[in-house]
Amino acid sequence: MNGRQLRARFRGVAVVAAGLLALSACGGGDGGDAGAKGDGSGAGKAAAATRTVKHDAGTTEKVPAQPKRIVSVSVTMTGHLLALDAPVIASQATPPSVITDKQGFFTQWSDAAAKNSVKVAYQGFEPDVEKVLALKPDLIVGASSGAENAEKFYDKLSAVAPTLLYRHDDVSWQDLTGRLGKDLGLEKRAGEVVAAHDKRVGEVKAAITVPKQSAALVRDNQSAMTVFTPESAQGRLLTSLGFTVLEPPAGKGQTQGGRSDFAEFSQEKVGDTAKDSSLLFVSHTPEEITAATARPVWKDLPAVKDKRVYDLGLDTFRLDYYSAGNLIDKIEKAFG
Repeated sequence: MNGRQLRARFRGVAVVAAGLLALSACGGGDGGDAGAKGDGSGAGKAAAATRTVKHDAGTTEKVPAQPKRIVSVSVTMTGHLLALDAPVIASQATPPSVITDKQGFFTQWSDAAAKNSVKVAYQGFEPDVEKVLALKPDLIVGASSGAENAEKFYDKLSAVAPTLLYRHDDVSWQDLTGRLGKDLGLEKRAGEVVAAHDKRVGEVKAAITVPKQSAALVRDNQSAMTVFTPESAQGRLLTSLGFTVLEPPAGKGQTQGGRSDFAEFSQEKVGDTAKDSSLLFVSHTPEEITAATARPVWKDLPAVKDKRVYDLGLDTFRLDYYSAGNLIDKIEKAFG
């Protein structure tokens, strides 16, 4: 299908959508719970049919108050949506790797996706608008950060269905879950998800013995070392479990875009940075951890000599409800 035909289809979708929305002319609210008190009349239902949502790519009107067919154009956002029991029918997938199943869905929530019959919308980081259109979504949810940032495709996606894009790199997964719950009319479920997580944190915190040394949350990039700060999602979770998370030395590392969740250091500064901290590796295979700690700049660290090196799991680079739960399980097993 060439560009002219695709634009014609978008115009057709827009015309049909306009006609349907005209049937509920008073539809858009200003957010909040659109389930207004109804008297059973058609007018009452129409008034509760849509809402206006402010998100990280703008403001979208006529968002279904109770969406039925959500397509996720962000494999990162899909995990957050599944935890909310949102009606996801299809999701973007990444090329299969050690952190995904054979479809390209993240392993921490691939079972939930299978249980909910979530299809692969397309594979790759650039939205395939034509395939999204064929899925007939009533709502599209995606990211405005990360590799799957869909902001430059926002207008094309919005021609298919109301589209909401969110940053996921500078907020906790709990805050993002709460925001999605509010915007999708799933506030109750969002509260339940966060409460279940908090309960689990309390149980494990009471059952583990936290080492006296600080915890250095690290990734070995071979040419550099990434250190996650106490402000990172991983750092916040470890802090909630009672750990003292290492604060990287100020002014000695490099950050990206003014972000406060991590800093990068050259390999030569590993010793000066980690010092006596225990080493907790984020998103590595066991083989990668073994190789890292065998190199000269790592092998003489107190944590390596004292066997205070821990594997937090491959799925801990970006946390959602599922991967956060897996991280807690790893901590319980290592320190329980």
